[in-house]
Amino acid sequence: MDSHAPPPKIKSKKKRKRSLKEENGSHEPAQGTGSKRVGFSEDYRKPSKHQFGGEEKREGRKYTVSVAIPGSIVSNAQSPELRTYLVGQIARALTIFEVDEIVVFSEDGAKKSLEGEFQGNTRRADPNVFMARVLQYLETPQYLRKDLFPMHPDLKYAGLLNPLDAPHHVRIDTKSAYREGVVVNRPTKPGAGVWVNIGLRQCALVGHNIPVKTRVTVKLPPQAVDPRGRMPKTLKGSAVAPSKPRTEAGIYWGYSTRLASGLGGVIQNCPYKGGYDLTIGTSERGVDAAKADFELPKFRHLLLVFGGLGGLEDAIEGDESLREADPSALFTLYINSCTHQGSRTIRTEEALPITLSLLRPHILRN
Repeated sequence: MDSHAPPPKIKSKKKRKRSLKEENGSHEPAQGTGSKRVGFSEDYRKPSKHQFGGEEKREGRKYTVSVAIPGSIVSNAQSPELRTYLVGQIARALTIFEVDEIVVFSEDGAKKSLEGEFQGNTRRADPNVFMARVLQYLETPQYLRKDLFPMHPDLKYAGLLNPLDAPHHVRIDTKSAYREGVVVNRPTKPGAGVWVNIGLRQCALVGHNIPVKTRVTVKLPPQAVDPRGRMPKTLKGSAVAPSKPRTEAGIYWGYSTRLASGLGGVIQNCPYKGGYDLTIGTSERGVDAAKADFELPKFRHLLLVFGGLGGLEDAIEGDESLREADPSALFTLYINSCTHQGSRTIRTEEALPITLSLLRPHILRN
């Protein structure tokens, strides 16, 4: 190289950006190609009209996805703040991948309940109850939490968590055919029903006899959903099953939380009619789910089970109601979602989004 050669000319940032755009083409979709980004407007902080089942109609979804995890994974965190944040990360993953049910099970097979005396937000407290309570709190829309959740030490640091921002967490100025509400103590005429706080500036009158402080899913009339329509003076709605937004409009409507006594209680106490018709266990000893020939059979109710620090083997040993010694014999499929891993161990909160993202295309094709 000639040392006397002049140094190469460097383009300015503006010219370099312009040349790259001319070389690679504009990043904007060409008109008439049908390539349109839906879900968010140009300002990513503002949901567009297409998000959460707006003007873009979706087909109803009949199948359900359930996830079961041991509450013992919370005990591995070093402080109450970290334990709470761990549950918050799990709740975010469940919502992002549209999980309909989360089952928190005890690896020793003991029965758990959200009722009873609080034992303190320490490692000696029951991790299963702690996880279930925080999961329930995060899934509940913000305007309902004050009525449904009294002050509790388990929720001391829940305010630090990132919100789920799920479709059923409807904002006050958003038009939605469905809303979550709570029955308020407000007098009505005999036989008229009850008043329900649904997060709007006015309560909705629901024509059912429902106890006060009961959470209910309300379907609103068309004029309350039409952006050009005016809200009626007396807003009337009807109480529907929480699954209606999913089955009729294809809108994800949050997850339900269930406590189970052992791995056997997860499968045997299924809330769906007919039980889970497809059960999947996760383990490093399972088949590679990333292979091209891997497929999920058709299902109505899918259950995906994760183990704790000792894997599903420890969960089976601790549950005396199970006769199986090999975990693979308990499930329809036994999979490994992350082969050739760079770490010796994959934590349950890490395996959850890895597995759900891997199975997501198969689930959507169901």
